[in-house]
Amino acid sequence: MTSPVMLNIDEHKDLRVITDRSEAYGDNTWFALTFPLEFRTLQAYYPIFFQKHAETGRFLAIALLGLREGENLFLEGDRWTVPYIPLSIKREPFLIGHQKVTVDGQERVERVIHIDMDNPRVNSDSGERLFMEFGGNSPYLDKVADMLDAIHHGLGQADDFMGALERHELLESFTLEVQLENNDKHQLVGLHTINEDKLGQLDGEALAELHAKGYLASIYMVLASHSNVMKMLAAKNKQVSAA
Repeated sequence: MTSPVMLNIDEHKDLRVITDRSEAYGDNTWFALTFPLEFRTLQAYYPIFFQKHAETGRFLAIALLGLREGENLFLEGDRWTVPYIPLSIKREPFLIGHQKVTVDGQERVERVIHIDMDNPRVNSDSGERLFMEFGGNSPYLDKVADMLDAIHHGLGQADDFMGALERHELLESFTLEVQLENNDKHQLVGLHTINEDKLGQLDGEALAELHAKGYLASIYMVLASHSNVMKMLAAKNKQVSAA
Protein backbone atom coordinates (compact mmCIF):
# COMPACT_ATOMS: atom_id res chain seq x y z
CA MET A 1 0.00 0.00 0.00
CA THR A 2 1.09 3.55 -0.67
CA SER A 3 -0.13 6.78 0.89
CA PRO A 4 1.14 9.70 -1.22
CA VAL A 5 0.47 13.22 -0.02
CA MET A 6 1.69 16.60 -1.24
CA LEU A 7 4.84 17.58 0.61
CA ASN A 8 4.67 20.83 2.56
CA ILE A 9 6.72 22.39 5.34
CA ASP A 10 3.76 23.02 7.64
CA GLU A 11 2.87 19.36 8.02
CA HIS A 12 6.22 17.73 7.26
CA LYS A 13 8.87 20.04 8.74
CA ASP A 14 10.23 17.25 10.99
CA LEU A 15 10.25 14.47 8.40
CA ARG A 16 13.45 12.66 7.50
CA VAL A 17 14.22 10.09 4.82
CA ILE A 18 16.60 7.17 5.22
CA THR A 19 18.81 6.86 2.13
CA ASP A 20 20.53 3.58 3.10
CA ARG A 21 20.14 0.65 0.72
CA SER A 22 18.49 -2.52 1.96
CA GLU A 23 15.90 -5.16 1.16
CA ALA A 24 14.00 -3.81 4.17
CA TYR A 25 13.49 -0.54 2.26
CA GLY A 26 12.21 -2.21 -0.91
CA ASP A 27 15.45 -2.38 -2.87
CA ASN A 28 14.93 -6.07 -3.69
CA THR A 29 13.26 -5.25 -7.00
CA TRP A 30 14.16 -7.18 -10.14
CA PHE A 31 13.79 -4.31 -12.61
CA ALA A 32 13.70 -0.52 -12.72
CA LEU A 33 11.75 1.70 -15.08
CA THR A 34 14.06 3.88 -17.17
CA PHE A 35 14.14 6.18 -20.21
CA PRO A 36 16.54 7.17 -23.04
CA LEU A 37 18.04 10.16 -21.22
CA GLU A 38 19.32 7.69 -18.59
CA PHE A 39 20.61 5.04 -21.01
CA ARG A 40 24.10 6.51 -21.34
CA THR A 41 24.84 5.96 -17.65
CA LEU A 42 22.77 2.81 -17.18
CA GLN A 43 24.31 0.86 -20.04
CA ALA A 44 27.64 0.70 -18.24
CA TYR A 45 26.12 -1.46 -15.49
CA TYR A 46 22.70 -2.90 -16.33
CA PRO A 47 21.10 -4.68 -19.29
CA ILE A 48 18.30 -2.62 -20.81
CA PHE A 49 15.23 -4.27 -22.32
CA PHE A 50 11.62 -3.34 -23.08
CA GLN A 51 8.33 -4.59 -21.68
CA LYS A 52 4.78 -4.10 -22.85
CA HIS A 53 2.48 -2.75 -20.15
CA ALA A 54 -0.28 -5.31 -19.58
CA GLU A 55 -3.05 -2.72 -19.29
CA THR A 56 -2.06 0.11 -21.64
CA GLY A 57 -0.20 -1.92 -24.27
CA ARG A 58 2.57 0.70 -24.25
CA PHE A 59 6.19 -0.34 -24.34
CA LEU A 60 8.37 0.71 -21.42
CA ALA A 61 12.15 0.61 -21.06
CA ILE A 62 13.50 -1.27 -18.04
CA ALA A 63 16.90 -1.88 -16.48
CA LEU A 64 17.09 -5.55 -15.47
CA LEU A 65 18.35 -6.08 -11.92
CA GLY A 66 17.49 -9.72 -11.22
CA LEU A 67 16.38 -13.00 -12.74
CA ARG A 68 13.19 -13.40 -10.71
CA GLU A 69 10.72 -11.31 -8.77
CA GLY A 70 12.10 -10.01 -5.49
CA GLU A 71 15.73 -10.42 -6.55
CA ASN A 72 18.23 -7.61 -7.03
CA LEU A 73 21.65 -8.96 -7.97
CA PHE A 74 23.17 -5.49 -7.55
CA LEU A 75 22.29 -5.40 -3.85
CA GLU A 76 24.51 -7.12 -1.28
CA GLY A 77 23.13 -6.58 2.21
CA ASP A 78 23.16 -2.81 2.70
CA ARG A 79 25.45 -2.12 -0.26
CA TRP A 80 24.62 -1.35 -3.89
CA THR A 81 27.47 -2.95 -5.84
CA VAL A 82 27.70 -0.48 -8.74
CA PRO A 83 28.11 3.33 -8.57
CA TYR A 84 24.84 4.28 -10.26
CA ILE A 85 21.33 3.56 -8.95
CA PRO A 86 18.45 3.96 -11.44
CA LEU A 87 16.52 7.16 -10.78
CA SER A 88 13.18 5.36 -10.55
CA ILE A 89 14.56 3.54 -7.48
CA LYS A 90 16.67 6.34 -6.04
CA ARG A 91 13.71 8.77 -5.99
CA GLU A 92 11.82 6.66 -3.41
CA PRO A 93 9.77 7.64 -1.40
CA PHE A 94 9.00 10.69 -3.57
CA LEU A 95 6.60 10.94 -6.49
CA ILE A 96 5.67 13.55 -9.06
CA GLY A 97 2.29 15.05 -8.26
CA HIS A 98 0.13 17.77 -9.80
CA GLN A 99 -2.02 20.56 -8.48
CA LYS A 100 -4.21 23.19 -10.09
CA VAL A 101 -3.22 26.82 -9.51
CA THR A 102 -4.63 30.09 -10.77
CA VAL A 103 -2.16 32.70 -12.05
CA ASP A 104 -3.41 36.02 -13.44
CA GLY A 105 -6.88 34.55 -13.67
CA GLN A 106 -5.70 31.55 -15.68
CA GLU A 107 -5.93 28.04 -14.27
CA ARG A 108 -2.99 25.76 -14.94
CA VAL A 109 -1.51 22.54 -13.62
CA GLU A 110 1.87 22.58 -11.89
CA ARG A 111 4.12 19.73 -10.84
CA VAL A 112 4.62 19.29 -7.09
CA ILE A 113 6.47 16.80 -4.92
CA HIS A 114 4.47 14.07 -3.23
CA ILE A 115 5.83 11.75 -0.56
CA ASP A 116 4.62 8.24 0.28
CA MET A 117 4.01 8.34 4.04
CA ASP A 118 3.76 4.53 4.20
CA ASN A 119 7.26 4.07 2.79
CA PRO A 120 9.61 2.58 5.44
CA ARG A 121 12.24 5.22 4.65
CA VAL A 122 9.98 8.00 6.00
CA ASN A 123 10.36 8.82 9.69
CA SER A 124 11.06 11.65 12.12
CA ASP A 125 14.22 10.33 13.80
CA SER A 126 16.96 9.43 11.32
CA GLY A 127 18.08 10.11 7.79
CA GLU A 128 18.15 13.22 5.62
CA ARG A 129 16.15 16.24 6.69
CA LEU A 130 13.64 17.55 4.14
CA PHE A 131 13.44 21.07 5.51
CA MET A 132 15.92 23.32 7.27
CA GLU A 133 15.41 24.07 10.95
CA PHE A 134 14.39 27.69 10.32
CA GLY A 135 12.55 27.11 7.04
CA GLY A 136 13.37 26.38 3.41
CA ASN A 137 14.25 23.20 1.56
CA SER A 138 17.24 21.16 2.65
CA PRO A 139 20.01 20.48 0.08
CA TYR A 140 18.75 16.88 -0.03
CA LEU A 141 15.22 17.95 -0.97
CA ASP A 142 16.64 20.23 -3.68
CA LYS A 143 18.43 17.19 -5.13
CA VAL A 144 15.17 15.22 -4.99
CA ALA A 145 13.41 17.99 -6.93
CA ASP A 146 16.11 17.86 -9.62
CA MET A 147 15.81 14.07 -9.77
CA LEU A 148 12.03 14.17 -10.19
CA ASP A 149 12.39 16.84 -12.86
CA ALA A 150 14.81 14.60 -14.79
CA ILE A 151 12.40 11.68 -14.51
CA HIS A 152 9.48 13.82 -15.72
CA HIS A 153 11.34 15.01 -18.82
CA GLY A 154 12.86 11.58 -19.41
CA LEU A 155 9.53 9.78 -19.39
CA GLY A 156 8.03 12.47 -21.63
CA GLN A 157 10.72 11.86 -24.24
CA ALA A 158 10.40 8.09 -23.81
CA ASP A 159 6.93 8.05 -25.38
CA ASP A 160 8.28 9.53 -28.62
CA PHE A 161 11.29 7.21 -28.55
CA MET A 162 9.13 4.11 -28.16
CA GLY A 163 6.83 5.37 -30.92
CA ALA A 164 9.83 5.66 -33.26
CA LEU A 165 10.92 2.10 -32.45
CA GLU A 166 7.43 0.78 -33.19
CA ARG A 167 7.05 2.88 -36.33
CA HIS A 168 10.25 1.43 -37.78
CA GLU A 169 9.39 -2.08 -36.47
CA LEU A 170 12.61 -2.23 -34.48
CA LEU A 171 11.22 -4.15 -31.51
CA GLU A 172 11.20 -7.93 -31.30
CA SER A 173 10.15 -10.29 -28.51
CA PHE A 174 12.98 -11.90 -26.61
CA THR A 175 13.32 -14.64 -24.01
CA LEU A 176 16.30 -14.46 -21.69
CA GLU A 177 17.57 -17.93 -20.83
CA VAL A 178 20.57 -18.50 -18.56
CA GLN A 179 22.12 -21.57 -16.98
CA LEU A 180 24.02 -21.35 -13.71
CA GLU A 181 27.17 -23.23 -12.77
CA ASN A 182 25.03 -25.62 -10.68
CA ASN A 183 22.96 -26.30 -13.84
CA ASP A 184 19.89 -24.44 -12.57
CA LYS A 185 18.13 -22.66 -15.42
CA HIS A 186 16.30 -19.34 -15.41
CA GLN A 187 14.00 -18.09 -18.14
CA LEU A 188 12.54 -14.61 -18.43
CA VAL A 189 9.73 -14.21 -20.95
CA GLY A 190 7.88 -11.10 -22.06
CA LEU A 191 10.97 -9.06 -22.79
CA HIS A 192 11.60 -7.16 -26.02
CA THR A 193 14.79 -5.88 -27.55
CA ILE A 194 16.08 -4.20 -30.71
CA ASN A 195 15.80 -6.19 -33.93
CA GLU A 196 19.33 -5.75 -35.28
CA ASP A 197 18.45 -7.12 -38.73
CA LYS A 198 15.73 -4.50 -39.25
CA LEU A 199 17.99 -1.82 -37.80
CA GLY A 200 20.58 -2.69 -40.44
CA GLN A 201 17.96 -2.45 -43.20
CA LEU A 202 16.80 1.10 -42.39
CA ASP A 203 17.25 3.58 -45.22
CA GLY A 204 19.14 6.84 -44.95
CA GLU A 205 16.04 8.92 -44.27
CA ALA A 206 14.99 6.75 -41.33
CA LEU A 207 18.51 6.72 -39.89
CA ALA A 208 18.76 10.49 -40.26
CA GLU A 209 15.46 10.93 -38.41
CA LEU A 210 16.58 8.70 -35.53
CA HIS A 211 19.98 10.35 -35.38
CA ALA A 212 18.54 13.87 -35.36
CA LYS A 213 16.51 13.06 -32.24
CA GLY A 214 19.38 11.29 -30.52
CA TYR A 215 17.51 8.00 -30.71
CA LEU A 216 20.09 6.18 -32.79
CA ALA A 217 22.66 6.58 -30.01
CA SER A 218 20.08 5.35 -27.49
CA ILE A 219 19.41 2.27 -29.61
CA TYR A 220 23.08 1.34 -29.70
CA MET A 221 23.36 1.91 -25.95
CA VAL A 222 20.56 -0.62 -25.44
CA LEU A 223 22.40 -3.15 -27.58
CA ALA A 224 25.70 -2.50 -25.81
CA SER A 225 24.03 -2.92 -22.42
CA HIS A 226 23.23 -6.57 -23.07
CA SER A 227 26.81 -7.55 -22.25
CA ASN A 228 25.87 -6.84 -18.63
CA VAL A 229 23.79 -10.02 -18.56
CA MET A 230 27.08 -11.88 -18.08
CA LYS A 231 27.86 -9.69 -15.03
CA MET A 232 24.45 -10.57 -13.59
CA LEU A 233 25.10 -14.25 -14.24
CA ALA A 234 28.44 -14.02 -12.42
CA ALA A 235 26.71 -12.32 -9.46
CA LYS A 236 24.02 -15.02 -9.39
CA ASN A 237 26.63 -17.81 -9.48
CA LYS A 238 28.49 -16.14 -6.61
CA GLN A 239 25.26 -15.88 -4.65
CA VAL A 240 24.39 -19.54 -5.22
CA SER A 241 27.91 -20.70 -4.29
CA ALA A 242 27.82 -18.69 -1.06
CA ALA A 243 24.47 -20.23 -0.14
